[in-house]
Amino acid sequence: MTEILPSYVNGQWWAPDAAAAASATEVRDASTGEVIALVSTEGLDLGAALEYARTVGQASLGALTFHQRAVLLKQMALALTERKAELYELSSRTGATKQDSWVDIDGGIGVLFTYSGKGRREMPNAKVYVDGAVENLSKDGSFLGRHIYTRLPGVAVQINAFNFPVWGSLEKLAPAFLAGVPTVVKPATPTGYLAEAMVRILVESGLLPEGSLQLVSGSVPDLFDHLRLGDLVAFTGSASTAERLRANDSVQTGGVRFTSETDSINASVLGTDAVAGTPEFDAYVKQLVVEMTTKAGQKCTAIRRAIVPEASVDAVIDAVRARIAERVVVGDPRAEGVTMGPLASTVQRDEVLRQVGRLQQAGGELVIGSTDVPAVTLADGSTGAAADGAFVAPMLLRFADASSPALHEVEAFGPVASIIGYDSLADATALVARGGGSLVTSVATHDPQVAVELAAGISAYNGRVLFLDRDDARSSTGHGSPLPNLVHGGPGRAGGGEELGGIRAVLHHMQRTAVQGSPEMLTALTGVWHAGASARPHAAVGEPHPFRKSLAELRLGDQVVSAARTVTLDDIETFAGFTGDTFYAHMDEEAAAANPFFPGRVAHGYLLVSWAAGLFVDAAPGPVLANYGLENLRFITPVSPGDSIRVELTAKQITPRETDEYGEVRWDAVLKNQDDEIVATYDVLTLVAKELAPATASR
Repeated sequence: MTEILPSYVNGQWWAPDAAAAASATEVRDASTGEVIALVSTEGLDLGAALEYARTVGQASLGALTFHQRAVLLKQMALALTERKAELYELSSRTGATKQDSWVDIDGGIGVLFTYSGKGRREMPNAKVYVDGAVENLSKDGSFLGRHIYTRLPGVAVQINAFNFPVWGSLEKLAPAFLAGVPTVVKPATPTGYLAEAMVRILVESGLLPEGSLQLVSGSVPDLFDHLRLGDLVAFTGSASTAERLRANDSVQTGGVRFTSETDSINASVLGTDAVAGTPEFDAYVKQLVVEMTTKAGQKCTAIRRAIVPEASVDAVIDAVRARIAERVVVGDPRAEGVTMGPLASTVQRDEVLRQVGRLQQAGGELVIGSTDVPAVTLADGSTGAAADGAFVAPMLLRFADASSPALHEVEAFGPVASIIGYDSLADATALVARGGGSLVTSVATHDPQVAVELAAGISAYNGRVLFLDRDDARSSTGHGSPLPNLVHGGPGRAGGGEELGGIRAVLHHMQRTAVQGSPEMLTALTGVWHAGASARPHAAVGEPHPFRKSLAELRLGDQVVSAARTVTLDDIETFAGFTGDTFYAHMDEEAAAANPFFPGRVAHGYLLVSWAAGLFVDAAPGPVLANYGLENLRFITPVSPGDSIRVELTAKQITPRETDEYGEVRWDAVLKNQDDEIVATYDVLTLVAKELAPATASR
């Protein structure tokens, strides 16, 4: 007997009793129609699972810093990599070819790696994320304001589509996990068994903090009844379903956050310069066929409208037809040589054919492909009809009337695209906009002016715009490949969300709050030292020089206050001769005095920064391993010959690295002159050992 697919809730695997099998949904192999699983959530206490996440999951994730969570993401990626062969085997049953499975499985694993790296590089090793610069709210600097992000106190419910059961789950999980918000994954039923296998690998790895990830295999009809302020729903699916869910009272008035990434009528524009025979024309055709056939066209980012110059329509059709005939083999993904598998289910197949019928009724002429049942390559390598499989052929429809509403509104979520001609770039821009908001539009052109004009017109209607030409065609990840570094989402019909987009996606799971208080209080709240907060000049308090302290010993506010050093005209000229920087402000008294910013000849800013290092450094070997840069340098007051400078260097932020024996220390550097005026400000970045080496400790 076929088993019911289990859920993973409340820290354990759960399945309904045997009686539920009679009403369970059958899930079938996309190629053969064989029943491979039953799906039911009858008897599942969803409210208890959500509460488990809000309590146990929140506590376990809340004990970790951003960096600790980021390290776990990498370890999870490695655990999935070790067992991805299991996922590939299951993936073929969804209709995915090896290349399709690579996009889904390796693509999902890649998201975990990316967010692990970005979390450790771009976020502090802390639990609070500071956003933007400090705002001085008082004349004397005693009252400040900053913006901080803290994690939402609830659960992230992630409702995924059927087309990417692994990537779709992991691309939502990664930013939520990094933010510290526990996840409940609800995969789509037709391919949920692949998501279940992925979650099982993560559970068996032992890496998941308790309550951080749960899986619901099946329907969740009463989901929104259990949600409350602090929870978040991330939905991928149809625009109509997203609109219905967004209208729920828990979202409208209950404070539940709702983000969506929905179907969109994406476009690809062939530039006026990209005529047949150019590399851009060839790249355009290749990309169009790839987007029509990868995942059998079941991608929210697939090209649905090929918008080309009117004079090139026939040439594009002929080139697409030739490439499909040469490169595309439809059949069971387990058969050798198959490049396009079936749709995910026969239900999906029937829906695609229905939508193609709507496009034909609206004036679309089927110029490539057919709605008839195609002959396909079967698992044993023979060719024939597969009555129980969800196969359709790649189809291209030509619209003579580019203003047809159906062309810009109806999506056949399969290997289907439409082609239309345009008369001018303004016309092409208007056609892109008719889609009502898209995830992505690509433009094939080698003419920068064409690119500039189209970008100005279409960017507001797209989450992402890809420019394709001879210079990037080989390295481009392609029209339909969302990257975790960049925005995946789009305005209008596309849902209005940013499911990916680097750290911005993490911040969607957090609350931005303005905090106001004294420098001392903001230092405590943010983990970043603020000018005016307590400082400990090492000489005054009788402590070792801060450069003699390991990361374990160093504290925010540890400070060096240097002696003064006088600048002479000879110093300025020596520095100019040594470096070659003979800019007139340093070498020509009359020209410098005529400059509105200088009183006469002045010292080089980089001379002062170099001197500052000599004034604050402790030269002996020790826990400070390297100076690897400075940031936010500003020169404020010119320094003339005869002036003196001194430096105050204060430990501003301390960031241990989880996987290394050292960490980063950010120092607040302020140069002042003899009148206590600020000459320059900047941040010095050093790498510091976590513990003192024995030889250093004995000094």
